[in-house]
Amino acid sequence: MPGLRSWRRRTTSSMPAPRKYPDELRERAVREVRATGRPIAHVAKDLGIHKEALRGWVRQAETDRGERDDRLTTAEQDELKRLRKEVAELRRANEILKAASVFFAQEIDRPRTRPSR
Repeated sequence: MPGLRSWRRRTTSSMPAPRKYPDELRERAVREVRATGRPIAHVAKDLGIHKEALRGWVRQAETDRGERDDRLTTAEQDELKRLRKEVAELRRANEILKAASVFFAQEIDRPRTRPSR
């Protein structure tokens, strides 16, 4: 049916989606996996967390501690996000300046007529 998916259109928003799990729970879960050595799936089940979410948190914690080098650290991710935002802002400013320069170039090239006396 053609219109069936129309209600699922994405809206662009500057606000990120809310986090499903609080930071305290994330930290506790990662700490428990590291301290006990229990399998991630068991810790996740005990805490009511999806095991793949916990696996990602553990990997990120290992990266942040320098134990892994296959991902960006949290600080690097934050910097990359900030730089991408800055690039987008500079591109918008550049487009505005290009449009302004075209406008003013047309004004300069336009022959001026003097009022007759």
